[in-house]
Amino acid sequence: MTGKVDPITLQVVGGALHTIAKEMGHVLYRMSYSSIIRESEDLGAGLFDKNFSTLCESDSTPMHIGSIPAYLRGIDETLHGDWEPDDVIIHNHPYYGASHSPDIAIVVPVFYNDELVGFSGNTAHHVDIGAATPGLIMDVPDVFAEGMLFKGLKLYECGKLNKALWQFIETNTRAPDQVMGDLEAQIASARLGERRFRELLDSYGKDLVMSASAQLMDYSENMLRRRIAEIPDGEYTAEGFLDDDGRNRGVTLPVKVAVRIKGDGVEVDLTGSSPQVATAFNVPFEGSVKVACYFAFRALLLDTYTTQEYVPQNEGSFRPISVIAPKGTIFNPNYPASNSARFSQIQRVVSCIMEALSPVMPEKVTAGCSAMASVPAYSGVRPNGDYWVFIEVNEGSYGGRPESDGPDSIDALMINTRNNPIEDLGMHLPLFCDRYELRDDVPAAAGEHRGGLGVIKTQRYLTPGFMTHEADGHDDAPWGILGGHTGNGGGVAKYNVADPAAREDLPAKFSGLLTEAGDCIEISTPCGGGYGDPLARSPEQVRDDVLDGFSNQDHAFAAYGVVLNADLEIDAGATEARRAEMRKAVA
Repeated sequence: MTGKVDPITLQVVGGALHTIAKEMGHVLYRMSYSSIIRESEDLGAGLFDKNFSTLCESDSTPMHIGSIPAYLRGIDETLHGDWEPDDVIIHNHPYYGASHSPDIAIVVPVFYNDELVGFSGNTAHHVDIGAATPGLIMDVPDVFAEGMLFKGLKLYECGKLNKALWQFIETNTRAPDQVMGDLEAQIASARLGERRFRELLDSYGKDLVMSASAQLMDYSENMLRRRIAEIPDGEYTAEGFLDDDGRNRGVTLPVKVAVRIKGDGVEVDLTGSSPQVATAFNVPFEGSVKVACYFAFRALLLDTYTTQEYVPQNEGSFRPISVIAPKGTIFNPNYPASNSARFSQIQRVVSCIMEALSPVMPEKVTAGCSAMASVPAYSGVRPNGDYWVFIEVNEGSYGGRPESDGPDSIDALMINTRNNPIEDLGMHLPLFCDRYELRDDVPAAAGEHRGGLGVIKTQRYLTPGFMTHEADGHDDAPWGILGGHTGNGGGVAKYNVADPAAREDLPAKFSGLLTEAGDCIEISTPCGGGYGDPLARSPEQVRDDVLDGFSNQDHAFAAYGVVLNADLEIDAGATEARRAEMRKAVA
């Protein structure tokens, strides 16, 4: 087909592609067995052309947006044999495009009239792939300690199951029922995408569909380039640090980001960030670092709720962005360094991109958010010898926003997972949630728009077990903007219900912690920074914050200059005098 597809047909094809991706994601999480997929929806799904360009992707975890093309390039490099109809490929190698090894991809080639036209694929985080510690890993020496690694292997070849490979996977995970059930859900999702893709080609013809897809990619690219061109040319920088590498306590790891705007393109340079470390606290460059940068600009410039036009999630929105991370650094490690525990680092990259651009686009950014992922893996062995493994993602918070307060108890930036119902937890696992609420140990960060509060959650072991925790952000708190105050870092503590006073503070990340019955793990997630001058917040709003538990009387006085009497009523005269004194002090 030559020439452009008419606008109406273009919208119809684009809508059909988006619907296919959403249906693929829906089938995957509805059919899955593990809570990390079934409840948290830690997955991504979509269709891709034969050049591995994204045609459409599901509206799920942003971490997976843009990652599957890297998987496809890795599969193409390592595939054992040629692409054949009815093949099902399994792949998770982080040095060949995977976002990290627990995110296993299932890919099905799409043939139409005996021609390879594209791919249907998905990724999902698996609860256990046989690594050194159950569920998650942190302090391990290399990529081989991460568990099973698959490089372009055919799980099905021309429709025939590779029974030996299937048995190998089943016997090398601590949670075979969940892992195998999740793989079956992934296969069903990918095959559904394949079928829907062919049905779309039947309806409109291959030439029209592929021409429309190319136009939609060009459209997404042009929309993003237009937004980038609105930012003044220049180099914008920000930096922060990560608490430690999970082994060497007290040794922080720098994160440095330079954002270079030139015309309608952008370059993100991570030069100056930490050298690679000797634990799993490194990041795959292709499957995670680049994806984080793609997400940052999609979120900043093409947010669904602030953009009048619908902009499809496809390859076009990746094209204007280039990423630099020197080899041998935490964001581009040398093989065979382990790089499984990679999420908090890329959250910080996104946060630094937003902080760097905040002076030139303050109306688009929030103050610093939690910018990490608190991901604990609780586990143990049942009396019959079977393992139980449970992974959850604890919510964080956002910083204050240009027109409103920061949301509380919400996944920040690239996570977008759902929480796990504690009732489900108690029904199936020897683990009990004693506490799950907004943090009450610190006030929300002050600002014209206050920062959001993180959560505090306490899980209690009913039987002996193990635990690994992947997190950060205990020591480098979320930043404030335009006079807003800095937020608060997170924390982890352990105690036993028999002696709550014997409380032990734990680092943000640790591996293979042994636990006893009655041991409680208390996790507090960071609280976002404030946006704008606290003195611009009305006394009435400050009083409401005190009444609602986001602040207290002392904090209202010290941070906002609001004087409340014993009945928590506003003393207008004293407040006016206090605020005048505070303004004079900073003049």
